[in-house]
Amino acid sequence: MTKPLRIAFLLFPNVTQLDLTGPAQVLSRLGNARLDLVWKTLDPVPTDAGFSILPTATFADVPCADILCVPGGFGTNAVIADDEAMAWVSGVGAEATWVTSVCTGSLILGAAGLLDGYRAGCHWAQRDMLTLFNAIPVDARTVVDRNRVTGGGVTAGIDFALTLTGMIRGEAHARAVQLALEYDPAPPFDSGSPRAADPDLVATYQRRVQSLAPTRDDDLRALAKRRGYAWDT
Repeated sequence: MTKPLRIAFLLFPNVTQLDLTGPAQVLSRLGNARLDLVWKTLDPVPTDAGFSILPTATFADVPCADILCVPGGFGTNAVIADDEAMAWVSGVGAEATWVTSVCTGSLILGAAGLLDGYRAGCHWAQRDMLTLFNAIPVDARTVVDRNRVTGGGVTAGIDFALTLTGMIRGEAHARAVQLALEYDPAPPFDSGSPRAADPDLVATYQRRVQSLAPTRDDDLRALAKRRGYAWDT
């Protein structure tokens, strides 16, 4: 009999849905596990993909969990500015067996005081911002530091979740999940990281993000100060 597990995903407006749904699909197959998508209310939550996702529970419904997972997206800063959401992340994360994230969700963990001195992953475009929260940025698809398991950008959430599955249920179980999902990536283009992509394409992406969220990094710095973190420059 496998140990029962409670898995809590933070669901928030403007989340990158694949940050959440990718690892949720994998972790739902841990066996003997209850998975909740948690937000303030049970009203539909809009994602960055133009559709909404229904929460399964509210903050009050899920005061604790074995696994906390925080996805990322353009709604990250709004979460960090939200005292109610951050109190839930901090409280659940303080007691969780596994504290995890995907993409810029690690910035939320950091702002909640859960990554001080930990190595962590993040989307490449904001990875360096982890230093605002005394975390150590690592360029990797999955980063494991004690009970903190963090993924890189978006699609790395599947890699992260398979890694965590192997750590919890064993490699054989994780391999079976990978096979069931036919996770055998063979991308048509070698352009999935700034190391591989054409520099002009990287610059184009950065300009697009700047146009969509011109104050994102400055706002994050201000939020870090508000959360009690000091930084230079």
